[in-house]
Order: sequence, then structure tokens, then C-alpha cells
Amino acid sequence: MFDRITFDPQIMGGRACIRGMRIPVSVIVGQVAHGAPPEEILAGYPDLEREDIQQALEYAAWLAQEEVRVS
Repeated sequence: MFDRITFDPQIMGGRACIRGMRIPVSVIVGQVAHGAPPEEILAGYPDLEREDIQQALEYAAWLAQEEVRVS
């Protein structure tokens, strides 16, 4: 489902990262949220691919679907 999102305790403390690199999903999603265009993100992370950005956003959307119970 999310083949580009990896979790490794030895990389960034096990946080969700892109393809085993030290690039947390949260950093990519945060940059998109602050208006950075994909070209700017890709320029800042030469090993990143456009599909990585897309999947980071899809993963964040999937996480946001979690049900929250309000008492």
C-alpha cells in the first residue's frame, strides 16, 4: 500500500521515512503544507522522487482517517 514509506528504528528513531532515507514523511508533508511546490522540494532533496512526495501525502491522508472518540 505504501511501498515508499519505511520504518527503521536505526533511521530517525523509527519515524516514517521515505524509502529508508533520513527524510521523514512529516518534513515533506510540512513543506507541502507551507506551500512549497514539488520542484522546490525535489531540488532540496536530490534523491527524492515526485512519487515519494505523492505517497507521503497519501500516507498522511490515510493517518488522518483514524477515528477519534470525543466524550
